[in-house]
Amino acid sequence: LQRMLSIAVEVDKSPNCSSCKIADVIFPFILNIPLRSQREAFLNTMESQLLRCKLLELLFQHSCDVPTTLPLSLAKILYFLSHSSVLLQYQDETATWQRWDEMLQYLSLLLMSYQNVILAFPLAEHLRSSLNDRMDLIVQKAKPKLQDGDDIGHLDIQLKIEDFISRMQQVLGQPFPLQIREKLCMLR
Repeated sequence: LQRMLSIAVEVDKSPNCSSCKIADVIFPFILNIPLRSQREAFLNTMESQLLRCKLLELLFQHSCDVPTTLPLSLAKILYFLSHSSVLLQYQDETATWQRWDEMLQYLSLLLMSYQNVILAFPLAEHLRSSLNDRMDLIVQKAKPKLQDGDDIGHLDIQLKIEDFISRMQQVLGQPFPLQIREKLCMLR
């Protein structure tokens, strides 16, 4: 399935457009996966970083009280940190801190996937372009086009993380479980 999804994204002239269409179709099914381990297995084994970004973006948009129209960027990921509620409300037997832990896990996965699509690897940095265009861009050693929201500073990050910690303290109290502290450090 993951290979087929990856190929479906790649065969289109606009991988960005095809990943949006595929994510729109898959998203309702993600919401209905009953166990966190199954959701994580599906998202972690996804071969297409671009499709993973789109699915996680939809998941966070779904969990925001006030959805944003920002394009996917580092600023939008910080927006999700500040405005997302705990994901997947139907998990009745899951402790509240585990829901926050899952949200942080997916936020980190979104950040890593986004970096793979835009910033990280020379062969992957043009994943939003078609295969033909991508080869030309790689040969030309063209730099990837960053979004306006990718220019964020350390102070922005620090303020958003502190805001997130205060929101979590209101819900969970102190001290945070070790898994939450580790994920916050990793995200930072």
